[in-house]
Amino acid sequence: MRLRIVAALAVIGLTATAAFAQHVTTDSAPGAPFGNYRTFAWTPGTPAAVSLTEQRIHAGVNAQLQAKGLTQVNANPDLYVATHVVTQQVPELIANGFGPWWGYGGGMATVQTYTKGTLVVDLYDAATKKMVWRGVATSTLSSKPSKNTAKLDKALVKMFEKYPPGIAAAN
Repeated sequence: MRLRIVAALAVIGLTATAAFAQHVTTDSAPGAPFGNYRTFAWTPGTPAAVSLTEQRIHAGVNAQLQAKGLTQVNANPDLYVATHVVTQQVPELIANGFGPWWGYGGGMATVQTYTKGTLVVDLYDAATKKMVWRGVATSTLSSKPSKNTAKLDKALVKMFEKYPPGIAAAN
């Protein structure tokens, strides 16, 4: 009986850990001329609440686009780039101990909150003003800026590894 309880708790623990993993998705417009895009410029989006974070996001996106052969310009770009940052507090129920239904008594639960952040990177064709590519990354945030910077860097690498669409990433 105790072995089953320990095994069940281990499975629950692994499931909770997986829920906090970083999630990255991308989407693109079919037929967009990605091979013709050579330059980009920034356009307003939804900035992060902390300006240092916004600076890190812009630097990271710049680095990813430049690594793909695009050049940042001040006028007449092929692409416009906008980022959107949203954070939210998420409550989580933490159960400690075993409740009376297992015959041990004394179970208790607390509610803790964690911060979930979402970064959206949109690329718009400057000529048509239509969105041609979107990357979305969602993860839990840390109270330590260095950990958040590492998560941001990892998310941007993952986000842009399949850019431009239709070209396999080099491994």
